[in-house]
Amino acid sequence: MKLKFDSNLEYQLEAIRSVTDLFEGLPPRQSEFEISFTDIIGTMSLEQTELGIANQLPLGVDQLLKNLHAIQERNAIPQSRFLIEKDDTYNFPNFSVEMETGTGKTYVYLRTVFELNRKYGFKKFIVVVPSVAIREGVLSSINLMMDHFKGLFDNAPFDHFVYSSKDVSKVRQFAVNNEIQIMIINIQAFQKDAVGARRDAPINIIHQEQDKMSGRRPIEYIQTTNPIVIIDEPQSVDNTPRAKRAIKTLNPLLALRYSATHINPYNLLYKLGPIEAYDMRLVKRIEVSSIRTDDNWGDVYIRLDKIGYAKGANVPHAKATVLKDTKSGPKEKKITLKQGTDISQQTNWPGYDGYIVTNICAEEGLEHVGFANGKVLEPHQEEGGMGDEVLRMQIRQTIEEHFKKERKYKDKGIKVLSLFFIDRVANYRWYDDEGNPRKGKLAQWFEEAYQEVSQKPFCQSVIPYSAEEVHDGYFAADKRRGKVMSLKDSSGNTKADEEVYELIMRDKERLLSIDEPLRFIFSHSALREGWDNPNVFQICSLREMGTERERRQTLGRGLRLPVNQEGVRVFDDNINRLTVIASESFEEYARGLQEDIERDTGVKFGRIEKIAFARLLDTATDQPIGQVASENIWKILVERGYLDEAGDLTSKFVPEEKGFKLDLPPELVPLRAAITDEMKRYIFKNRVVNARERRTLKYNKRVELNEDFKELWQRINKKTRYCVEFETKDLIRRAADKIRKMDTIQAVHILIDKTAIDINEAGIEGGRVLDSKIEVAKTHRFLPDILVFLQRETELTRGTLVEILKTSGRLQEFAINPQAFMTETARLINRALHEMVVDGIRYEQLESQVYEMRLFEEREIEEYLARLYEV
Repeated sequence: MKLKFDSNLEYQLEAIRSVTDLFEGLPPRQSEFEISFTDIIGTMSLEQTELGIANQLPLGVDQLLKNLHAIQERNAIPQSRFLIEKDDTYNFPNFSVEMETGTGKTYVYLRTVFELNRKYGFKKFIVVVPSVAIREGVLSSINLMMDHFKGLFDNAPFDHFVYSSKDVSKVRQFAVNNEIQIMIINIQAFQKDAVGARRDAPINIIHQEQDKMSGRRPIEYIQTTNPIVIIDEPQSVDNTPRAKRAIKTLNPLLALRYSATHINPYNLLYKLGPIEAYDMRLVKRIEVSSIRTDDNWGDVYIRLDKIGYAKGANVPHAKATVLKDTKSGPKEKKITLKQGTDISQQTNWPGYDGYIVTNICAEEGLEHVGFANGKVLEPHQEEGGMGDEVLRMQIRQTIEEHFKKERKYKDKGIKVLSLFFIDRVANYRWYDDEGNPRKGKLAQWFEEAYQEVSQKPFCQSVIPYSAEEVHDGYFAADKRRGKVMSLKDSSGNTKADEEVYELIMRDKERLLSIDEPLRFIFSHSALREGWDNPNVFQICSLREMGTERERRQTLGRGLRLPVNQEGVRVFDDNINRLTVIASESFEEYARGLQEDIERDTGVKFGRIEKIAFARLLDTATDQPIGQVASENIWKILVERGYLDEAGDLTSKFVPEEKGFKLDLPPELVPLRAAITDEMKRYIFKNRVVNARERRTLKYNKRVELNEDFKELWQRINKKTRYCVEFETKDLIRRAADKIRKMDTIQAVHILIDKTAIDINEAGIEGGRVLDSKIEVAKTHRFLPDILVFLQRETELTRGTLVEILKTSGRLQEFAINPQAFMTETARLINRALHEMVVDGIRYEQLESQVYEMRLFEEREIEEYLARLYEV
């Protein structure tokens, strides 16, 4: 099958126009059939130089800035003050386009190349990318779109190539050729130059003189062309001083920057953020299937999250998750491990004796932490807990979701793909000494679950392939004598990764064919950026979602709208749903995703920007009121208390109250309803309501003057101590009787909820729960020391506790769910103890010690109505 591209998507056309309109005022390009090429040179946007043909821009700075302001006003983007800021690193203009992942960013900038050539004659373009993955993605996109662009642009001749230091002759061709030239280059290929480097430091080939190029450096040929530089993912390209200097060495006419996550959006031209893309149905809807265990802590629990170096440090440290005991039960706690760290001193949870750090190794490929008791943990490994059970259930849930969708979409000609991200390649596949592949635990669990699910009545005959045929992995490999000898947990930017990218890029269209068995793809790092497939409907992360941008980056692999077997996009909300299978609650996932988006975009959910009202229509002219009028409205709303200085809604804005009206000046009254509706879009239903119920409690001093209260206070303000007398045998009898009557202890459960996500200006909110079920966990690897736990909870002797447990007759249920049994028995023993306290307690007043009423005099207390009642 071949992917088809729609040339009439309005949002893409607007992104392209936002760039081409920058050059309004340039004379339109003449047909090369009308006048000779020599006539074109010097009068158009091209110039003949000593080393080749160059772009030029005969347009004044003032005109360019005027065009920029017009585009920003049209697109409701804050206007830039200058074309180039005074303290800017770059001496050439930069322009940014922000487009959410999955909306066709690469298509837009490649088509922009052809539009700029057709309108103004520009011919020299360089696409700078941060990684091998994105480079291969761009190359693949050009190959896929070649016929499409030829049809749109009358077979305009063009040449494209990936810069390679092994064949620098293509750089000369780039300079002298009169066709559209597109060079794709990694930032790493030209950022090592002689400036500021040591004498023995390596210098990229591109900066070295070449005999084959008449003693010139390849970079000189590029510089003479004044290329238009397109920076793909600039937050990862020019994010260091050296990288910025490298971009300057290209001598760009200007730079166009494309990303979903700009850190510095120079002269933003067009913005299609995650909220807009979601609202416009340009990406899939998102559902989160959260898989987690109920309270299931037995013995110790340690998970090693990562090993690294603090800023400026030479000695490595590690981040880990352990358990701490709280009044509401055991909770996870994040700690830092250094040499000599004793975990038993970091938590009051029993069983950590001996977990003293003796070794932290940060060497790549050998990372681990060793403890004094002989235990060794590698990153993402855990000791105790139910990690493997959760992983098994995530795999099974992914397969079940896959079968449901494959069954629903099969008649519509839509193939379904599922993508797994794993933390260690060896968990999926490894190789023996002879180079023979062996299945890791994840592959084995997958095949077991696939076999089981595929035999269910509603799944039979849905996928006519065996478990072994439908899954595969894409990993960087070490080879020896042509044989794969091992697979690597690579970063995604190594030489060994290149073959992986080439393979998956070549497979992109093949994977979309229903006749291709492969449906479940496992990857370590290769597919985290630069690759996506429109028919990925399930994404399962079999690892901790801890790193920055992890959720958003992972989501991006499956947001693109799907295609059918004719290669045509499908616009159907009932089909376009991406299910994320996560090992955390929906609330944790949504909160993490919201933080990722806020960090990436710089936009705070629920915060109203000054230009938020710019697109409201003037009732008299039926035209947008514009940015100046919007800022005036924003200032009035701040002055009248509806917004704070940051633009956040205050408790004064309560549109749900009967009779509520914004207090606005007379000239804005016609816009009152429109302004109110715009503000309501920023209300987060799970957050703002509670904020409005906040109340300040004030102390009523008249209470002190009340004679009845004075008498009461004199009775209760005495400080006392107490002691208790009871018979041990009575306690054993009472406690055992309560334990004997307690509810049956249930096995550990794995909870699975599938919840729809809604993304809007207010935040990321949960919609309907689409599916909910409970699975029973199969095994317990540890039985904790129940007597140590009960001693700590009750302060009774081991002998007394043993007698209570034996007398109760319920001890066999301890093995079914250790934590639940221990927690419930501790509660019942303490209840029995408290009942005996009531009968045997004796108070002794402490001489001359009383409580004083100073709490309310020192500070006011703020609380929420849900926790208060009026008296």
